Amino acid sequence: MEALGFKQNLKKITISTQKENNQVVKPLPSEGLSWIGYIPEKAIPFVAFLIDEHNFTLKIVSQRQTKHGDFRQLPSGRFQITVNNNLNKHQFLLTLVHEIAHHVTHQKFGRVQPHGQEWKTVFQHLMLPFLRPDIYPKEILSLLAKYLQNAKASTDSDVNLSLALKGNVAEAGKCFIFDVDYGSVFSFKDILYKKGNKRRTRYECLNLKNQKVYLFNQNVEVKKHISTNSK
Repeated sequence: MEALGFKQNLKKITISTQKENNQVVKPLPSEGLSWIGYIPEKAIPFVAFLIDEHNFTLKIVSQRQTKHGDFRQLPSGRFQITVNNNLNKHQFLLTLVHEIAHHVTHQKFGRVQPHGQEWKTVFQHLMLPFLRPDIYPKEILSLLAKYLQNAKASTDSDVNLSLALKGNVAEAGKCFIFDVDYGSVFSFKDILYKKGNKRRTRYECLNLKNQKVYLFNQNVEVKKHISTNSK
């Protein structure tokens, strides 16, 4: 039996972590049910089960430029997962399960590669209940199933999936780099670049400050630069 492109008969693993600990640690409460409004309605029961089953605190935080979410063990020994509050419901759900997979992998296998085979297998198992058209639209499902066959550290590395998850709509005040004209100047992280040629799946862009050329993925969001120089 196959589930949207990858086999369900993966090596079975137990995803329960609380019950295997010799010492029962009472989890810190997550932020009530505030997460409910951040995920698709049909995903709520599955997420509620994962939060109840595993020993971690969920915090919803302001946008961070370098990551969508993270998992860490606090100095107190407790575990915490954070997810950015600017993500849409499909991004938020995928990010949350991504981080829960880190937690489960840590509990099951100890110190392993952060995005190694152990994490990939756990992530696949945890995502299976969510691979439904009433949770993810059909235009996302096939791309998501393909991505999960060999998941990477960030969905942003998969250009097509990243764009689909965003609904092909850039953040307010920004545009995708493929919408910038050749030779035009744009701003990325407060640095000006000039768009050059496309090299397979990425664009060559000249950093106007240090005059070095950098490669930009197609799904990078930038700000078009409007020159204030008058003729």
